[in-house]
Amino acid sequence: MKVLFVATECTPFIKTGGLADVIGALPKELKKEGVDVRVVLPKYDAINTSFQEEMNLVYTGTAPVGWRNQYVGVEMLVKDEITFYFIDNEYYFKRVGLYGFYDDAERFAYFNRAILEMLPQIDFQPDIIHCHDWQAALIPLFLKTHYCENLFYQEVKTMFTIHNLMYQGIFPKEVLSELLSLGDEHFEGVEFDGCVNFLKSALVHADLLTTVSETYAREIQNPYYGEKLDGLLRNRCNDLHGIVNGLDYKEYDPMNDPNLSFPYRSARGKKQKNKLELQRQLGLPEREDVPMLAIVTRLVEQKGLDLITHFLDELVQEDVQVIILGTGDDVYEQFFHQAALRYPEKVSTHITFNEGFARRIYAASDLFLMPSRFEPCGIGQLIALRYASVPIVRETGGLVDTVTPFNKETLQGNGFSFTSYNAHDFLFTIRLALTIYQDATLWSALMKNMTKSDNSWNRSARQYVDLYHSIAGGL
Repeated sequence: MKVLFVATECTPFIKTGGLADVIGALPKELKKEGVDVRVVLPKYDAINTSFQEEMNLVYTGTAPVGWRNQYVGVEMLVKDEITFYFIDNEYYFKRVGLYGFYDDAERFAYFNRAILEMLPQIDFQPDIIHCHDWQAALIPLFLKTHYCENLFYQEVKTMFTIHNLMYQGIFPKEVLSELLSLGDEHFEGVEFDGCVNFLKSALVHADLLTTVSETYAREIQNPYYGEKLDGLLRNRCNDLHGIVNGLDYKEYDPMNDPNLSFPYRSARGKKQKNKLELQRQLGLPEREDVPMLAIVTRLVEQKGLDLITHFLDELVQEDVQVIILGTGDDVYEQFFHQAALRYPEKVSTHITFNEGFARRIYAASDLFLMPSRFEPCGIGQLIALRYASVPIVRETGGLVDTVTPFNKETLQGNGFSFTSYNAHDFLFTIRLALTIYQDATLWSALMKNMTKSDNSWNRSARQYVDLYHSIAGGL
């Protein structure tokens, strides 16, 4: 079984969000299952120089973008026994940042065409091209139009994974002819409010669809979560599968994390030492007994931050410390910055993102807040469980599939959750968690349950392999 992953970010090369963690971890697990999986990415200028120096040029050619033929360089690097290809074109990718440019439609139309022009030339014929998010969504459409008579691609199947339905790649109708070189007869398959929708093109043309949790796969088939594509997703419900993301347990391991002053597996005493160390670094009162609440996230509305803004003043009347790390919308950045000024002994805000600092927060904190309005899968709660920071989540998407509410009668469950998107319910759940925290017996049972949580990629990788076989003719 040969599979090509097509994505626009991947750890350790380039990352803006959880997609990079998936693309960095899942291929390694698939390889263990006997899959020859390779990954293709844009060669961004921001990729670390040390990686760029290891790359070898394996192909040069061109790819059509509208009426022009644009240069395609393909460089290769093998890391952790996985082969990575990088599409090199400085005009499109030698920039500061990955997304949000005026010509993103052209950049990623080029990226998709470049890959299909590349493959016959590099001695790798995939059985399946597995495309991730809207930036890689045109490949199924191109295969059924521009490459439908190309013998190299006759048996190639496509899978498309939705990592977040909110981001779709919507551009003016002129893109269809001017960049994709397709006539009006193809407009229906990509049309969205009179525009061209890259993600919709994959939902229509890919052989199989997946998303990153079972609950999210169901949620996006109803209007509240469906981002105006729920009807199409309902029509393809038999081809839509939810597979929850895993966590790279080797990469995220508090026992071997170089960012931590006190490595630990499950010992609460070592975790408390990390708390004291972080309190010292941040200038907070150094107390082992105070519950530390962590918020590590993009500061955007999707993450449920408006719920927190409603009651933070009330929450800090409790005996707690709150640590915030992230960047995003100015309204939230300013709110949390001001909260830290008002409550310097209770709130510590950091409008930045630093992976090492994030790990230290996970390791030091007792509770991890993740009240998302929607969450396709989420990685924060998975890291929190791994680092023994009890997650408090809203019951949506992958949060439902990975966090089970703790029951003090049965002593089952690995976190806390609330159902309604409501600030009062969220604050009530936090207070419940704080009550459990004060009961050493109950808290010990909860901590033990967290250490038993298995959110590694093993099971999910096997589910992907089963789907690959289902569309590749039993290879």
